[in-house]
Amino acid sequence: MATDDQLFVIKKIKKAAHKHHGGAWKIAYADFVTAMMAFFLLLWLISMTTPEQKQGLADYFAPPNVAPTTSGAGGVMGGTALDVTGAQMAGSSPNVNLSASLAPTSAETGATDRAAAGSNGTDGAENDAVKASQVDLRSTYSETFHAAAASIRQAWQAMPEITEIADNLIVEETEDGLDIQIVDQEGRPMFPEGSKYPFEATRKAIAAVAPILQQLPNQVTISGHVAAGGTYSNPRYGAWELSSDRANVVRTILGEFGLSEDHVRAVTGRATSEPFFPSDPYLSANERIKITVLYEAPPVPADMRP
Repeated sequence: MATDDQLFVIKKIKKAAHKHHGGAWKIAYADFVTAMMAFFLLLWLISMTTPEQKQGLADYFAPPNVAPTTSGAGGVMGGTALDVTGAQMAGSSPNVNLSASLAPTSAETGATDRAAAGSNGTDGAENDAVKASQVDLRSTYSETFHAAAASIRQAWQAMPEITEIADNLIVEETEDGLDIQIVDQEGRPMFPEGSKYPFEATRKAIAAVAPILQQLPNQVTISGHVAAGGTYSNPRYGAWELSSDRANVVRTILGEFGLSEDHVRAVTGRATSEPFFPSDPYLSANERIKITVLYEAPPVPADMRP
C-alpha cells in the first residue's frame, strides 16, 4: 500500500508576553507605610506630652463659637452682648458661680466665729454681717462683670487688626473678680523680648479695654509676669524690674484711653513667682499681663462717711 499521499499537519503556537500590571500597588503600599509611620509617631507624641500641654493643644485648635444676643440690656453693652467665652488658652478656667461657693455652709460657722472672737460674741456677729454683705456684693457685681466681659470680647472682635492675637486675650471671672489677661504664645509674644513696651496690636487691645473699665465702679489691679529662664544683659535689670515696668506701661496706656487714676488700686511686678502653668514655669504662656477688676466696693471718701 502506498504511503506517499499521507498528509502531515504542522501546528505553530505563538506565545505572547503577559501584560504589565503597572506600579499602582506600589504607590498604595507606600501610602499605607507612611500612614502607619505617622500614626505611631502620633502615639509617641501623645505619650510624651503632659495633660496641660494636651489641653493647650485642644484649646488652640478649638474655633471660637460666638453668637450675638441681646443679653445685658442697659449695662455697659448698651443692649448687645456675647454669651460665650470664645477661644481660651490652656490653664484658663470656666466661669464659676461665686455666690454659691461663698455662702456659709452651715449655721455653725457664725457660732464658731463668735466663740473665737470673744466671750460676748460681738465681733463674731460683725464678721457674719461682713461676710453676708460680701456675698451680696459679689452676687451683684457678678452680673455686671458678665456684661463687662462680653463688652470686652465684643470690642476685641470688632478690631480686625488684632485678629492674629485673639487667642492671646483671655477674659474670665475668678474668685478675686474679673481677670483680663494678655498672654504670650509660642511664636506669638505680646512684648518684644526684654522690652517693656508692647507691640502695636497688643497696645490696641489694651486701649480697647480702658473705656469699659472706666464705666465700672470697681477698682483694678495690674500685675506683670514673666516666664522663668529669661536672660538679661543688664545685671541690675531682671525679671522683677521688667515685669514691674510692663505693668506700669499698661497702666499708662489705660490712662491714655480713659481709665482714671482713682480706678487703679495697685500696679505690681510678680516676676516668675506666679506662673500661669505652675508645672512648667518655662512656658511662654507664663509671660503675661493680668488686669483684675476687684469685687471689693470702691473706697468711700472721708468727707462722705456718716
